[in-house]
Amino acid sequence: MTLPVNLHALDARPVQGADRRVRARHIWFLNSAFDRIGFETALERIVRRDPDRPFAFVVTPNVDHLVRLSRGGELAPLYAQAWLTVCDSRVLELIASLSGEEVEVTPGSDLTAALFDHAIDPHEPVTIIGGDEDVIEGVKARYGLTKVQWHQPPMGLRKNPQAIAECAAFVAANPARFVFLCVGSPQQEMIAEACLLREDCTGVGLCVGASLDFLSGKAKRAPKWMQAARLEWLHRLAEEPKRMWRRYLVDGPRVLIIWWEWRRARAKLRAFEKSFAQRVLAAKSQH
Repeated sequence: MTLPVNLHALDARPVQGADRRVRARHIWFLNSAFDRIGFETALERIVRRDPDRPFAFVVTPNVDHLVRLSRGGELAPLYAQAWLTVCDSRVLELIASLSGEEVEVTPGSDLTAALFDHAIDPHEPVTIIGGDEDVIEGVKARYGLTKVQWHQPPMGLRKNPQAIAECAAFVAANPARFVFLCVGSPQQEMIAEACLLREDCTGVGLCVGASLDFLSGKAKRAPKWMQAARLEWLHRLAEEPKRMWRRYLVDGPRVLIIWWEWRRARAKLRAFEKSFAQRVLAAKSQH
């Protein structure tokens, strides 16, 4: 993983309006709109964003998320409010490439690690929602953090509006440049939305699931060769078969059906666009 040459300097100079884009912001692929940026650009924008600006959040869709998006529900309107949407899955990156689309991969775990390794000062406040005590203590020890502001919400967060509101209230009461929302999807996106609705939260929220588990040593990431071979899902399945078997063996393969339907819809749209353009040219030639 390469990093911007002057990433360390960016820590001291957030830029107002740094999230403005020159070309079209999104590329639409399957059920999500991904920002047209790669890992380094995403990291730079997050680091440079003015910490005093109103709260904004980053989502990292993977195959599981896109399958759930195809079923409707609360995830789509939550994603629609995100400041940045980056692809968490190398499998999706491959599928996009096979479709002639350029969707660059920015794994949430790599993004989280880069922020802790290169951007976060040990003595600045960091707000974390989720994780357990072992995870928090592990991250603190690894990076020498002295101002971790941690809130551990109860189980069943998805169906507990009061607990969601308490998480958002904690973010408002404990401002930080970076707010790590680590309670799984869609719970973390629900908290992010609640932070937006309060209008008194600041910083950048990162919906990054189990990323802190890896940094703390509680869980092991796949070896680099498995990540490069797009087999990280297989490693996670082997590490946690009881929890992951349905996600990777039952739900995950449904992305192929979604892909086939998307390709068919895209072909129809392109055929219509071509036919429409021909009719316009024919009408002009008659005049």
